[in-house]
Amino acid sequence: MPRVVKYIIVFVLFLILVLIRAFEDVLFYDPYLSFFENDYLYMDSPRREVAKLVFFTSLRYLLNTLVSLAILFVIFKYKGILKFSTLIYTLAYIALMTSFLYFVINPKQENYYLFFNIRRFLIQPLLLILLLPAFYYYKLNR
Repeated sequence: MPRVVKYIIVFVLFLILVLIRAFEDVLFYDPYLSFFENDYLYMDSPRREVAKLVFFTSLRYLLNTLVSLAILFVIFKYKGILKFSTLIYTLAYIALMTSFLYFVINPKQENYYLFFNIRRFLIQPLLLILLLPAFYYYKLNR
């Protein structure tokens, strides 16, 4: 694939990630969006529908994961990296969603900051930011 086409595809995929973030309040049910924008350390947890929240958080994680895996594949073109990344994303989802559910079901003000960061890993493509330089370093030393 020519380099220009590769850059255009990566740009479009990053644009999709930006659009997911830009339209998060329209696309996804998440009462914590406005909660964490305010002074959440001194507020009670918002009312929420747990099943609906888990579904939309999982949907957002899935969309971010699929786009992130596409970015990694376009950049590195190596199926081994794609398989390993899929494993990392799956294990991260299980660990993060378990923690997320604990904090949703048992909200305590002293845990809000930790909950905020766990939720951030679920709804934002932070794993991509970690994996891109790691795989680039791996590629350089291979």
